[in-house]
Amino acid sequence: MKIKNIAIIAHVDHGKTTLVDCLLRQGGVFKTHELEKVEERVMDSDDIERERGITIFSKNASVRYKDYKINIVDTPGHADFGGEVQRIMKMVDSVLLLVDAFEGPMPQTKYVLKKALEQGHRPIVVVNKIDKPNARPEDVLYMVYDLFIELNANEYQLEFPVVYASGKAGFARKELTDENTDMQPLFETILEHVQDPDGDATKPTQFLITNIAYDNYVGKLAVGRIHNGTLKRNQDVMLIKRDGKQVKGKVSVLYGYEGLKRVEIEEAEAGDIVCVAGIDDIDIGETLADINDPVALPLIDIDEPTLAMTFMVNDSPFVGKEGKFVTSRHIWDRLQKEIQTNVSMRVEATDSPDSFIVKGRGELQLSILLENMRREGFEVQVSKPRVLFKEKDGKKLEPIELALIDVDDSFTGTVIEKMGVRKAEMVSMVPGQDGYTRLEFKVPARGLIGFRNEFLTDTKGTGILNHSFFDYEEYKGDIPTRNKGVLIATEPGVTVPYALNNLQDRGTLFLDPGIPVYEGMIVGEHNRENDLVVNVCKTKKLTNMRAAGSDDAVKLATPRKFTLEQALDYIAEDELVEVTPTNVRLRKKILKEGDRRKNWSALNNK
Repeated sequence: MKIKNIAIIAHVDHGKTTLVDCLLRQGGVFKTHELEKVEERVMDSDDIERERGITIFSKNASVRYKDYKINIVDTPGHADFGGEVQRIMKMVDSVLLLVDAFEGPMPQTKYVLKKALEQGHRPIVVVNKIDKPNARPEDVLYMVYDLFIELNANEYQLEFPVVYASGKAGFARKELTDENTDMQPLFETILEHVQDPDGDATKPTQFLITNIAYDNYVGKLAVGRIHNGTLKRNQDVMLIKRDGKQVKGKVSVLYGYEGLKRVEIEEAEAGDIVCVAGIDDIDIGETLADINDPVALPLIDIDEPTLAMTFMVNDSPFVGKEGKFVTSRHIWDRLQKEIQTNVSMRVEATDSPDSFIVKGRGELQLSILLENMRREGFEVQVSKPRVLFKEKDGKKLEPIELALIDVDDSFTGTVIEKMGVRKAEMVSMVPGQDGYTRLEFKVPARGLIGFRNEFLTDTKGTGILNHSFFDYEEYKGDIPTRNKGVLIATEPGVTVPYALNNLQDRGTLFLDPGIPVYEGMIVGEHNRENDLVVNVCKTKKLTNMRAAGSDDAVKLATPRKFTLEQALDYIAEDELVEVTPTNVRLRKKILKEGDRRKNWSALNNK
């Protein structure tokens, strides 16, 4: 059987998953039959992926075209999940680089393309969404050429084939003037330009594990590509661990991919992407080799984490009221399970048995983990994200992000000023269409923590901010943090409209009436720089005297509600986010006012 292995890479929301849907439909994976309902974005199988419309985990599918089996891997577009992209590059022989026909290459496009070029792949460029009313495919193609040159692509890679497409409308064309209405030109381009997998079925077996999954019936599954030899059901193999240790094992079940389904097969040859069950002590980047002639494949290098957060056992007065899993053992076991499948994440124990340091590639990656944990019934407290510094030649280095900002012309001055305060360096400024300007900055990762909320406020919700990891550079100096204090509840109880109304002049409230609170919980933002202790449970004293107008209904402004990411962005160093299955609360690390004062005095007297 002839095989082609290809991954689809692009920036978030440029239409990868929709295009994969289209290829699967036209490849006959779904029998288009009136009674069969086919979901949109079938590859986004995770609940959070469906809700947010983004791909988080790389996934496999296959489609038959002519006498070829085309294995397709859908990859995440967000740089926080770069570990997913990096490891699948070893599994495929080419990539479809998808670019929006209006937006052009974005920061994550640059990131994922860089990884593909480093692997030696020559991408097929797909200019997608050419049916958009403001599409500019020719301009975008020039931008793609510039990007290839910037990333030091070689001559072979620069002669990339181009296809114009609309994943939504279901067509691909080699020339913009073509009239066809199907994906055949894209299928033909894949067959013509993607190399057949190298590998020899007669050599000893070598299988590189690039992904791990779980199945309730057969246990741990290892997904990867057979680089040499064959794999058979019930075959004895040698597992070569990262440290070179060799462990004997047996392939109890072997799966191949047909469409979106995993199907049991008896045998697979070099070049195919398969899934193996039966070996529990297996991890990403390791090799399954021939039992008599075990030779390891090169390990997969994954970019180091750039951000860390402390996960703690919930010790608030509301502990255990909303979640099932609240102990340190529960949290530790769950974090260990996460790093089994998430190669770009690290978990470390601390001096305290109740807190753990989790390191990842960005806020989104860590907040997705938290979101999954709360849905599974966990209660946990987390600290403000902090960047991880490096030391080189006696110099302190910090992670730098490449930020791309599309903003209305009237707000460019404000954005440039705010980015300047955050030690950002402007790389380019290009006037765009429709009164928008595109700004590109190199900015310390520290400077972007907490910036998104402020940015959306400054641009009245119209600005678009995208960023991805660029490199480590010398430490840029201090960056100012949040310039306003918070309103802190002084006693436990339930919020009362009368008390909230009296506080409206002091700042912005975060809670509605009728919400349970505890001492030390953050209930709003103060207008000034200092924190203010307030009583949100205070009721009106009742008397038998009535005054005209004094008993009118209280009118409260709509409180500011935080998503999980916004809460992580917002908090200061002495604050925590309490995450439970039903609530996201902001609180002070030290709940009692007296204890906070003592701690403040102790720190200032040092």
